[in-house]
Amino acid sequence: MSKVYDLIVIGAGPAGLSAALYAGRSKLSTLVLEKSKTGGQIVITHEVANYPGSVREATGPSLIGRMVEQVVEFGAEIKADNVIDVDFSGDIKIVKGEKEEYQAKAVIIATGATPRKMGCPGEAEFTGKGVSYCATCDADFFEDFEVFVIGGGDTAVEEAMYLTKFARKVTIVHRRDELRAAKSIQEKAFKNDKLEFMWDSTVEELRGDGILETAVFRNLKTGELTEFHADEEDGTFGLFAFVGYVPHSDTFKGHIEMDDWGYIKTDDEMRTNVEGVFAAGDIRPKALRQVVTATADGAIAATLAEKYMEEKF
Repeated sequence: MSKVYDLIVIGAGPAGLSAALYAGRSKLSTLVLEKSKTGGQIVITHEVANYPGSVREATGPSLIGRMVEQVVEFGAEIKADNVIDVDFSGDIKIVKGEKEEYQAKAVIIATGATPRKMGCPGEAEFTGKGVSYCATCDADFFEDFEVFVIGGGDTAVEEAMYLTKFARKVTIVHRRDELRAAKSIQEKAFKNDKLEFMWDSTVEELRGDGILETAVFRNLKTGELTEFHADEEDGTFGLFAFVGYVPHSDTFKGHIEMDDWGYIKTDDEMRTNVEGVFAAGDIRPKALRQVVTATADGAIAATLAEKYMEEKF
């Protein structure tokens, strides 16, 4: 633990890698800590069609591969270690991993968030093969197909309306008998001719042969099961789940200010309430969770961290 880095970045998704790229290019001694796969959620995305410049090699792994190459080229270190505790109380921040302890003048938290799962059989099997958690990413794959949207909050209803631009029919499946979305959003939804509603229902099971072909829905009031089968000509359909996100912030509870859902609060320049600690990417409360917004957050966080260090040290 003798070395004091200029910057420690916790998390090696697009936000963390972008931060490390900017920090390394500014000649800051930078360490990136990642507990599992480098790249975060994007590495399980087969096609990335909406990230600027990702036209030819538009897969999650290829995009992340190039990001990692840049980060290493600019001198940042990437280590595999699971952060289990932190001490942000002093000028030198302490980050405790399972393998060892690290010190830095500044820290960027970029641990991300993952979509909350429905928890039904077949969900994992058909993720990326009919099941999605991102309309912006995958809507165009279901042009002129039928689509189901699971959820009844603002995000679910707004994304369902967005999907009507592509799908021939969109059905919102909600476990209650009324939507939780804001009234203004509901009014727009009820006026949309391509939107239908399945009330008091949840997804019981998903089936198919390599691709999503059947969804079983349960009516929570009657217990009745209803099977939906893909149109023979289509062969499949889309099922988009918008039942919330789970921020990966448990390690930082009690050390930094969070909102009621566990997201780390920041200002527009990625500063948290703790001096010298920044947050970037999906770990923050935000309207759009995409690679492009994550990388922007990372760039801002690293730039402001550098300014902080210039003034502090």
